[in-house]
Amino acid sequence: MTPPATPPRSLTAIVLAAGKGTRMRSDLPKVLHRIAGRTMLGHVLAAVQAAGAGRIAVVAEPGREDVAAEIAREAPGAQVFPQAERLGTAHAVLAARAVLEAPDDDVVIAFGDTPLISAETFLRLRAPLADGAAVAVLAFESPNPTGYGRVLTEGSRVLAIREEKDASQEERAVTLCNAGLMALSGQHALTLLGRIGNENAAGEYYLPDAVALAVAEGLSVTVVPVDEAEAQGVNDRVQLAIAEAAIQARLRRSAMLGGATLVAPETVFLSHDTILGRDVVVEPHVVFGPGVRVADGCTVRAFAHLTDTVLEARVRIGPFVRLRGHAVLETGAELGNFVELKNAHMGPGAKAAHLTYLGDAEIGAKANIGAGTITCNYDGVLKHRTNIGAGAFIGSNSALVAPVTVGEGAYVASGSVITDDVPADAMAVARGRQAVKPGWAKLKRAALLAEKALRGGR
Repeated sequence: MTPPATPPRSLTAIVLAAGKGTRMRSDLPKVLHRIAGRTMLGHVLAAVQAAGAGRIAVVAEPGREDVAAEIAREAPGAQVFPQAERLGTAHAVLAARAVLEAPDDDVVIAFGDTPLISAETFLRLRAPLADGAAVAVLAFESPNPTGYGRVLTEGSRVLAIREEKDASQEERAVTLCNAGLMALSGQHALTLLGRIGNENAAGEYYLPDAVALAVAEGLSVTVVPVDEAEAQGVNDRVQLAIAEAAIQARLRRSAMLGGATLVAPETVFLSHDTILGRDVVVEPHVVFGPGVRVADGCTVRAFAHLTDTVLEARVRIGPFVRLRGHAVLETGAELGNFVELKNAHMGPGAKAAHLTYLGDAEIGAKANIGAGTITCNYDGVLKHRTNIGAGAFIGSNSALVAPVTVGEGAYVASGSVITDDVPADAMAVARGRQAVKPGWAKLKRAALLAEKALRGGR
């Protein structure tokens, strides 16, 4: 008889996010500071989910509704556990004791302020547990290990992790450093964590002490190497900027390897969710905020700023454009310099060449929007939409006062203020009649010069 298959080991992730982050000098919790358009906590939650965590627990400061809201947004279903007292990392993990009571689970412990740790690294950290390890620790070699806990080894055996303030002079010379993250076998996690004491210089319950306890019981402990840069935590604004630079380098490289051309990569800033298609060309000094998708063959010229925007194939925009609030440009649409779109939809082949604001607008296929056109979408209380039909022509320096519709093929004369609907194929003119007064300018100049003479040339 064939024995029943062993069920796959599930993964629990515990994310520690209760630190106040006083060195950030901010009213915002440290883990809610953003990198590449996403909070640090969001990056960590995304990574553990991508690594297969079916159960997620976040240990947070009590009463932080903003942190709770971010957890619900980034990891629906995650459990939040308050940590009222801060007595060390092991104490923080045990705040989520309830999720450690499933002995078949693998457990990874992450930190909400280490946003560069990838899903692949979490997978590598977990892997030794399948081979029988009770504990796996993430560690890196550093030429300057000052400030880090040291991973003490004897040959290939891991002995302990020693915090620097508790380390001897010989131990401080060790360059293998603790990255803080750890994986534990669910079979041993709760027992090891429960036995950690606070007999150290800080009087705290250190999570790394689980290593020495596991070794003392004859359990297997494994070190998983990681690059020092990936393991860096963020404690102040300087480190936040360093982390931003690191993740931007990742995103730029991924975009270019995916077929996009970044003319001056170091000047282009991407969001964590930016999607650039094949043969997209991005000129210098472009900023992509969250929610941007750029399809194949588009050109984004210099100094563009895009958020919550979709560019379909072969769209050309810029330079100096701003797109936001769910802007959509269909295939072949074009925007020129100093054009802003907000919650506007441009049909295939529609054009707005320069100096234009299109807010809360629907622009039909191949419509042409002249320079200086404004959709007057806000009445001081409510926003209203402007609809411009396919093939319509809007003359330069026109204002379309919403709600208003310009029909297909209609023509709006330059300088018009349109307050009523324009039927299809009609022309609308809404401006004062020009008056010409012959000789008026000459007489006016003479009068002004005479007045100046009376004032002594002043």
